[in-house]
Amino acid sequence: MIHNVLPSPVSMPLKPPAEGDRHFSVALSFYDDYAQVVDFGMPGVALLAIDEPAPLGHGRGPEPARVLAAAIGSCLGSSLLFCLRKARIEVEDLHTEVRGTIARNASGRLRIASIHVQLAPAIPAADIERLHRCVELFEDFCVVTESVRGGIDITVDVAPVAKGASHA
Repeated sequence: MIHNVLPSPVSMPLKPPAEGDRHFSVALSFYDDYAQVVDFGMPGVALLAIDEPAPLGHGRGPEPARVLAAAIGSCLGSSLLFCLRKARIEVEDLHTEVRGTIARNASGRLRIASIHVQLAPAIPAADIERLHRCVELFEDFCVVTESVRGGIDITVDVAPVAKGASHA
């Protein structure tokens, strides 16, 4: 007799969204060994191959930890861009670098122990002083970072790159 069998995740109903909530889904399909293909279910968006690095996998795509790092970096970048644009600060470019550390926990299991994100927005030199308000606010609006921060130590630095001469 089989006990505690959960229904297929596809058939599991989600909690009805509250006003303003939205659901999302992605579908992963086995490819071979440990490689999987992610379908975001969005027209015009390419599939993404995810694979574990050797010796477990073949490294045919980013490993899940890198995908999470990219999601954190992208979300923080979007949040910072939104704030800077609301403040009418022209952003010429934004370079984001995300570095992570994988370490063993107390049970000996590998976990993402920490992630450090550095964002370098290229903004006019005259606007550097106005950047501080956004730096104080933007992290709270990053859905991904704030969703995983309880389990991963995440640090963030903003190092603006001044573009053009100051008009002072």
